[in-house]
Amino acid sequence: MILSTLQKLRPYPEVTQSLQRLRDAGLTLAILTNSTAQAAEAQLIHAELRDYFEQVISADEIHCFKPAPEVYHLAASRLSVEPAQMRLVTTYDWDVTGALRAGCAAAFVARPGQIMNPFGPQPDVKEADLGEVAEQILAVELGQG
Repeated sequence: MILSTLQKLRPYPEVTQSLQRLRDAGLTLAILTNSTAQAAEAQLIHAELRDYFEQVISADEIHCFKPAPEVYHLAASRLSVEPAQMRLVTTYDWDVTGALRAGCAAAFVARPGQIMNPFGPQPDVKEADLGEVAEQILAVELGQG
């Protein structure tokens, strides 16, 4: 029941435009999830977001979960980049911490109710919604804005 509900969630209003903006800027987008790839694919298809992402990468492939560094390293390997060339975008404090500790950059989408631990490592991008995060990523990564 919970899984079928999760697979039917709609994206926040700014998500589609933000993903398009990042893709138009030449960035490669991928999903890194603790869910199975099949569950993530179903959710992306329902939300009409699948076409924005080149890959769906599941921690299930290596039988461990984020925030273990191996999961972020799996993503780097699948994308043929070094961890330092990746940026995780998330609404979860623990995921930011995992990505930073694995050598990746991170961005935090501070949706209502989501906060960063002030005593943990901090991302260089932190904004209230994905539109603002996308603009900051473009400014940091590409000197755009």
